[in-house]
Amino acid sequence: MLNAAFFDQVFWGNTVKAYFLFGGILLVGLIFRRLVSKLLSKLLFTLFKSFSQQSHDDTFVGLLLKPIEVFMLFTTLYLSINQLSHPLEVAVFHYHKIVGKVKELIPVTIGECIDRIFLFLIILSIFWIILRIIDFISHVLLFKASLTESKSDDQLVPFLKELFKTIVVFIGFFTLLGFVFEVNVLTLITGLGIGGIAIALAAKESLENLLGSFTIFLDKPFVVGDLVKVDGVEGTVEKVGFRSTLIRTTEKTMATIPNKGMIDGVLENMSLRNFRRVKFSFGITYETNAETIKKIVDEIRTYIRDHADTSDDGNAYFEGFGDSALNIEVIYFVSITAYNDYLSIKQEINFKIMEIVMRNKSDFAYPTQRLISDKLAGTDDKVGNDATD
Repeated sequence: MLNAAFFDQVFWGNTVKAYFLFGGILLVGLIFRRLVSKLLSKLLFTLFKSFSQQSHDDTFVGLLLKPIEVFMLFTTLYLSINQLSHPLEVAVFHYHKIVGKVKELIPVTIGECIDRIFLFLIILSIFWIILRIIDFISHVLLFKASLTESKSDDQLVPFLKELFKTIVVFIGFFTLLGFVFEVNVLTLITGLGIGGIAIALAAKESLENLLGSFTIFLDKPFVVGDLVKVDGVEGTVEKVGFRSTLIRTTEKTMATIPNKGMIDGVLENMSLRNFRRVKFSFGITYETNAETIKKIVDEIRTYIRDHADTSDDGNAYFEGFGDSALNIEVIYFVSITAYNDYLSIKQEINFKIMEIVMRNKSDFAYPTQRLISDKLAGTDDKVGNDATD
């Protein structure tokens, strides 16, 4: 049996009991860290269970498990190290602001430095947990938004997520300054207020883009998923952020357009149109007579107007005389706006036009030239004159 005198023995400034407490707390904390983290995650989920209304506990635990484990690790290390005393002191010199001479010598122990370091790490892990909770809330809201027909909420949730995470980061920054570095936060904020005009001028463009994002959410010229065209860029809106809007172009590249440009420029929301316009011309050969041309034009016009996926005001007409073809122009509107379906309908009509032209014993023209040789014509005249003589 170990008596009390054994635990009271001092080695390197600490008793044996303090070393046992240090090792015991550290060992227990490392062994049960993951188990305790899971229990804390599930316990914390009970606060959001009624909000989620679905089985999102696995997602919640998955998001919070890592930051809670880090929090438990720092807390365990802090509690175990605090069982030991740290007699060493670090001399901190305080210099006079004017003459630069030493005013006083402030002793700071290693224990105080360790306390500051772990306080810094623990506060960081706490705000990490808060950020993950915001991620979970946005995950649930996005799930609920996917169940509605409106796309406005799908666009609003990511924006609010970024907004609240930015606010939490600022609060965390000032919390670290106040508790760890003992900065007078109120004085600091007052100082920032004095220099607010200079900061506003320097960040003028960023503020304009931020206001542009609020304008987009209020006026709703488009929502996520809409096909838009702005400043020559055409694509699908994927995300509206604080500063810019991300557009997946038709070439599958990602274009980033400042929000100010999205509201100041001419924006065309092609998802709101109810028809897609098709207009083109083709030429048939000059050997085609007028009656056949009229018949081809009438058949094309009738087919387009009777088509189930086009409007009833489509038209085809004999446009004019080209250099090497008789030109026919076709105009119609497709009622299905989905791009792939639109291409399929356009292809179907093109094949039908080819069939109509061929069925009427005509053909498509292509650029040709007819050359007449003056030399050959002159030779023929000379031969004729010689024969007469």
